[in-house]
Amino acid sequence: MNRYQHTYRISSSRMQNWDYRWDAAYFITICTQNQEHFFGEIENDKMHLSGVGILADVFWHEIPNHSPNVELGQFVVMPNHIHGILVLNGNTSNPADQNVETLHATSLHPDHAFYSGISPKSNSVSVLIRSYKSAVTKHNNRLGLCPKFRWQARFHDHIIRDEIEFQKIKRYIQTNPENWKNDKFFNNSNI
Repeated sequence: MNRYQHTYRISSSRMQNWDYRWDAAYFITICTQNQEHFFGEIENDKMHLSGVGILADVFWHEIPNHSPNVELGQFVVMPNHIHGILVLNGNTSNPADQNVETLHATSLHPDHAFYSGISPKSNSVSVLIRSYKSAVTKHNNRLGLCPKFRWQARFHDHIIRDEIEFQKIKRYIQTNPENWKNDKFFNNSNI
């Protein structure tokens, strides 16, 4: 494990040499803390959303209203996680393909370049997910729907490589509620 300021930190699980602002389709999974069933329950292969589950659904569908470069693919709220496809279009191209002007100025804060290098980039998948999680949490707390609600600290992403994989993931998301008991996130716990 790497160390930063004399403490251990977890290395990024993101693909190295990939800019998560680049145009692509991304399969996203975000879990609740300890995989608790905050979002509702599945009965007869159908998801029945709780109040915070409704927020998770509504705010996912709001993403394109705040980030016009994002299109949404298939999406589902499950009892303890969400699956969705984000498609970034027209956001940014590979910087190696662009002409770049170099500015000759130095920062007054030597740490600024370091923090800039490790901070999520605007319009990136990480910033989109952070904003989404924040909106759900903030509105849940404001409405007092589920005081114990928390997200898992991180999220899982997969860069979708081609149309065949896109269709396979889309089908997986569509059938997730009916296959709940075989899902790797399945557990019988309730909040």
